[in-house]
Amino acid sequence: MVLRIHFTAEDLLGTRFADGPAPLMELELAVAMLQRRDVGPAFARRHRLLGATAARSVAPLSELVPASGAGPFFLDPLSIDLAQGLESVRSSTNTLVRRELDRVCRNGLPVTPLMRGLASEDRQAWQYLEGSLRAAHAALIETVWPRLRAGFDTDVAWRGQVQREQGLRGMLAGLHPGSRWRGSTLEIAVAKQREYRLEGGGVLLLPSAQWTGEPLCGPLPDGSLLLVYPALTPLPYLVEEAPAPGADPDEPVAALLGRTRSAVLRLTLREPTTSQLARELGISVASASEHARALRRAGLVSTARAGRAVRHSCTLLGHRLLSAAQAPAPQLAPSTQGRR
Repeated sequence: MVLRIHFTAEDLLGTRFADGPAPLMELELAVAMLQRRDVGPAFARRHRLLGATAARSVAPLSELVPASGAGPFFLDPLSIDLAQGLESVRSSTNTLVRRELDRVCRNGLPVTPLMRGLASEDRQAWQYLEGSLRAAHAALIETVWPRLRAGFDTDVAWRGQVQREQGLRGMLAGLHPGSRWRGSTLEIAVAKQREYRLEGGGVLLLPSAQWTGEPLCGPLPDGSLLLVYPALTPLPYLVEEAPAPGADPDEPVAALLGRTRSAVLRLTLREPTTSQLARELGISVASASEHARALRRAGLVSTARAGRAVRHSCTLLGHRLLSAAQAPAPQLAPSTQGRR
């Protein structure tokens, strides 16, 4: 199955990144992630630490947002802060609400009393929804917002580097493993067949450190297409973790990827197996595999089977990232101020 996005030349010129992560979009993705069973060890550990209080605040939203992340559009406006986002949710038209609730139910969610109340414009149902959004935001998003912002910024910086190296088409094809171009159509491997024909509005790219699933798409009011995809460094690794063996906590690659993932990238210069990565860094084989998979998705590492083992090697792009990080910072010319 593939997601096909048909570009025109005007659409390519109009493709850009969002200004930053959106609070309610990140909340919706967090609710979806809590329902997924295919998350890595680090996300599973984070879910366990959230506790019963967070679970209670998220429960009402789980009625509206499936594990796929494709919740109703009225629930996740691209706002700059929570207050603006809640105002957008409150001002949703009943036509939009009914259409979106119908869509998520056709895709597998059961009809609930909350859905019926929202669709019938019941005041108590909408107040309950707003209270749930506030509580869930406080539990899932507020405390990690600086890290979500850091994940967004580092991904945008990295994609800019890829675009300089490989062009816009190369950067877009690198957003998700197995993506490729067929003429002017970008094909992305997904679970459900979908197709979008752009008409000059371009694509708005939104990386999320909260999300590890397949890319999500949706039309925006201005005629562009929103494309949400997993950021290079997932949220659990955007923390002040203990330095990995041999890692310099101040080096630029660690700031971009996280210390452990930076150490994994450096070790791939020796083409290690997954077990060797785990042993060298003192982490589990599952964690080592997860790190290698993320680096492979970013185009920094390639993986090949060697007998029963799997070996990971640094790609040309990975070499360039490591080399650039080792280059001395350019010196500013001496100031002449005060010498006149």
